[in-house]
Amino acid sequence: MRPAPAPWPPPGRCGSGFFFRIIRFQLRIEEARLQFVERFRYAQFCPLARAAEILGHRWVLPILRELLVGPQRFSDLKRRLHGVSTSVLADRLVALEASGVVARSELPPPASSSVYELTADGRALEPALLALTRWGVRFVLPPRPGDHVEPDWVTLAVRAFGRSAPTPPLRFELCIRGEDREAVLRFAGGPQGTHLLDDDGPVDARLSAPPTVVLGLMSGLLASDAALASGSARLEGDASALAALPHLFEMDLPSPDVKGNAS
Repeated sequence: MRPAPAPWPPPGRCGSGFFFRIIRFQLRIEEARLQFVERFRYAQFCPLARAAEILGHRWVLPILRELLVGPQRFSDLKRRLHGVSTSVLADRLVALEASGVVARSELPPPASSSVYELTADGRALEPALLALTRWGVRFVLPPRPGDHVEPDWVTLAVRAFGRSAPTPPLRFELCIRGEDREAVLRFAGGPQGTHLLDDDGPVDARLSAPPTVVLGLMSGLLASDAALASGSARLEGDASALAALPHLFEMDLPSPDVKGNAS
């Protein structure tokens, strides 16, 4: 007698409840993709129009900026993207997943949580996003009331505005002080231009300052001696290295009073 077939879905972790939750999630992804395409479809056989269908909606570019910094949990994104609602953030992430730009992965124990990260197609957007950052900096000053800034956004500034031509061979460590957190990054100049460092070797200057002051120093709009004298920046190391900091960057900033907006 032929044995009875094994039950499907199998019991345990892949039991019926788990199985149908997976199916419902997949259906939700596909439904969101179809709705998103139909709502924002340009019906034009054009690569730029296709890109705009994915990127040209509120909160999408800031989400991608956050994922350029690194993988983020949903709660991280919600905290960093001040003003976005939970439902809108979920909708945008589902659409970006459906477009193949963003994927979810599981962090190993002890974290054991789900994070969002860029796919290969998402990472291919980096040159375009950095180019938009370079273009947008001309409109960034003065800061608007209520503007939020994350300290580790300065990492993207180094990537976007670092000169590709030879720069002074100086090494820096920045501690960017935010409202409730800080970020540390290291970068250097040299024959290949300005680049982020992934070592813990000695540096010529260690600077601690809020993001607006760092932006002013990088652009040259804020003189290093003025920042140090005001107490808005603290330096360990060579003051002449800090004075040379603008030579590592190419930043087309307008000239409002950066110092007056520093905190």
